[in-house]
Amino acid sequence: MDCPGIMVGPDHERTALVRHALRMFNVGANMTTPLFGVVVRKAYGLGVQAMCGASALVGFFTVAWPTAEFAGMNIEGAVKLGYRKELAAIADPLERRAEFDRRTAQAYESAKAINASVGGGIDDVIDPAETRGWIAESLKRLPPVPERTGKKYPFIDTW
Repeated sequence: MDCPGIMVGPDHERTALVRHALRMFNVGANMTTPLFGVVVRKAYGLGVQAMCGASALVGFFTVAWPTAEFAGMNIEGAVKLGYRKELAAIADPLERRAEFDRRTAQAYESAKAINASVGGGIDDVIDPAETRGWIAESLKRLPPVPERTGKKYPFIDTW
């Protein structure tokens, strides 16, 4: 996954982007196939949740490469919104820019996969070379597909 989020705002709302993107949540919430997640770069907001099957906890695993970043939205935008009052209170434009840059760097540091993984939501931060092994081993651990039972998630009974 590399998802910079779902864009919002008047221009995007005219194209019904949010409505179309939310279809991914419905699909993810109703999936009956195994889901493995590998975050390689940006994992921002609802966009990455939709790609994870509506939650990072849905998949059999969700791992991240060290290059991954986790944030609620675009980091610069989050700093502008979250610290609007503090930044506006600084009269000197150079000083304001320096404070913005400092807070942005701090937010990027917190968003790094190795730091963001501490709070949960992903199983591990892995070396990219280990990705194939994670998928192959997880495929081996899947329960056998039972005969059609009419159940939405028939494989859960075999655990």
